[in-house]
Amino acid sequence: MLLGVCADPVHGPALARAGFDFLELHVQNHLRTMEAEPAAFEPALAAIRSAGLPCLAANCFLPSSLKVTGPDVDWASLSAYVRRAFERAQRAGIRTIVFGSGGARRIPDGFDRDRAWAQLVRFGRMIGPLAADHDVLVAVEPLNRSLGACNVLTSVEESARYVREVDHPAVRLLVDAYHWTLDGDSVKAIIEAADLIRHVHVATVAHRLPPGFEPCDFSAFFEALRVGGYDGPVSIEAQWEDVEAQAGEALRHLRALVSGATEA
Repeated sequence: MLLGVCADPVHGPALARAGFDFLELHVQNHLRTMEAEPAAFEPALAAIRSAGLPCLAANCFLPSSLKVTGPDVDWASLSAYVRRAFERAQRAGIRTIVFGSGGARRIPDGFDRDRAWAQLVRFGRMIGPLAADHDVLVAVEPLNRSLGACNVLTSVEESARYVREVDHPAVRLLVDAYHWTLDGDSVKAIIEAADLIRHVHVATVAHRLPPGFEPCDFSAFFEALRVGGYDGPVSIEAQWEDVEAQAGEALRHLRALVSGATEA
């Protein structure tokens, strides 16, 4: 199981020394996807390639201004943006793009939910072949309802149903310990969706810190992953006081969690 951190490439050498396996980047920031000109990406690509760790994943796929649901969906702009993101991800060696993007996929107030669901499915079926063409996998992330992160694809069960309806091998599922625990989501849902899960995020719930920096019981979450046979990548997606100073302790706790400890 590969263990990584959502962080800027500048932290790569220190995280490598601490023992982490990979970095998870930010699509919009690190791939410069809001800038269409290819030359805009070259300095960022150089930084990624000198990070000291492979950059295997990236989150924050879509900007909130690029809607997937509602009356203002611009399919041509979505397609152009997605192609640019996947092309740059492939050049950077990124294998997984996380589709959280709560602002982009949020269903506008009063908009028909069935119509919004159909738009989401259309988007999934559009990006699947494009992702496969660039050797990238898209991992759909359930986001919490409790703090209003999104109002659709907010549980593992709903997100798994979406992935199955999209029905493309390059569109799969992520589970996030923070969102899952915050909403009191289901152990059963993780186990039943185990065949779809390709990526995992982890952080504590109270203040979204790295494992080990405040009490948080992750036992049910990691037990569900073990029962489901998950052995893929796990990223810490958290608020750090000092990522380089805290990295070693966070990794120690994360390794304990994946090996079967009950708390961080």
